[in-house]
This record gives sequence, C-alpha cells and structure tokens, in this order.
Amino acid sequence: MYDAGELLKKNLEASIAAKQQLLNCREQMELFDRATVAVVESYKSGGRLYIAGNGGSAADAQHLAAEFVSKLARDRAPLPAEALTVDSSILTAIANDYGFDRLFERQIEGKMRPGDIFLGITSSGQSLNILRALIACKRLGITSIVFCGKDGGPAKDLADYCIIAPGDMTGTIQEIHIVLAHSLCGCVENAIFEER
Repeated sequence: MYDAGELLKKNLEASIAAKQQLLNCREQMELFDRATVAVVESYKSGGRLYIAGNGGSAADAQHLAAEFVSKLARDRAPLPAEALTVDSSILTAIANDYGFDRLFERQIEGKMRPGDIFLGITSSGQSLNILRALIACKRLGITSIVFCGKDGGPAKDLADYCIIAPGDMTGTIQEIHIVLAHSLCGCVENAIFEER
C-alpha cells in the first residue's frame, strides 16, 4: 500500500527547503525588490500589468490579475491588470492564424505600450510563447519580468527581471510563484495605497 503521508512529508520538506533557499539568495531577493519598484513606478505613471503563462501558470496569471484588480489585503482602488490567457476567441484566433508560439506576442503587440509591465510565468523558463513574448517586449521597449524555475532557461537572458524559484519539482516551483505573486501584489498595495 502507498503511504500518502510519506509523499506529503517529502513534498513539504522540498517546499520548505526551496523557499529557504530563495530567502537566503541575496541576488534573487534584490531582483524581486527591483522588479517590484518597476511595477510600482509603472502604476504611478498610468501603466498596466499584463500576465501570461501556460497550464497551471495560466491559472496563476489569472489569479494574480484578480488580486490586482480586486484586492489582496486591503480595500483600495483597483489596479489595472490583465491575464493574457482568458479570451478564448483571441487565443484560438492567434493559435489558428499564427501558431501557439505567438499567443502572447500578438497580444503584447496589440495591447501593450512602453510604461506597461509584462509578467511571464514559466516553470521551466523554456516556454516558447513566453520567450517570444519577452523578445517582443524588448523590441517594443516594454519592461518584462519573468517568474521561472530550475536554472531559468533562456527566459533569464530575455527578461529585464528574472526571479528563479529554486527546485526541480514543478509543484514546488509553482508554489513559490504564488508566494512571489502575492508578495508582489502586497508590496505594490503598500507602496501605492497608504494605511487606512
């Protein structure tokens, strides 16, 4: 018989170790701080946040956009954020006409302007549609952030800010991405909206 408790223990230990590793990595913590400042400055200048990912990371993109538009920890004015993963007509049209690899690139070209922020989420750092999105951001002068995992893959060299979640297990990487997302939203709320 399979011992579910042992698997849970193993997963919890991996999660704790990966989070501790990130906490102890000064370079990554400083990158996160600089990325957060970029988002705050974008919002203060009238910018918008656009977020994308695939699979579970697409769900994370929607989750984070909801936190920015609604709220995370306090009542406040909404902050403009959009997940580029939700409009089935746009997604299927681009995938059909241009290919899945251009899914986010086309939307960036059509929706985003300098002063906006793009946040890509990819556990591997290798998702081609995220890589093409990051390249489009560079071409258009749009600031880009990527949350990735493992060694960062090609994404680490394309994004303005690359935050790498330690670990090799996709589940652990995705858990850290949610911690990063909630921390980003919380920091932005604190920076833009005064305590009530």
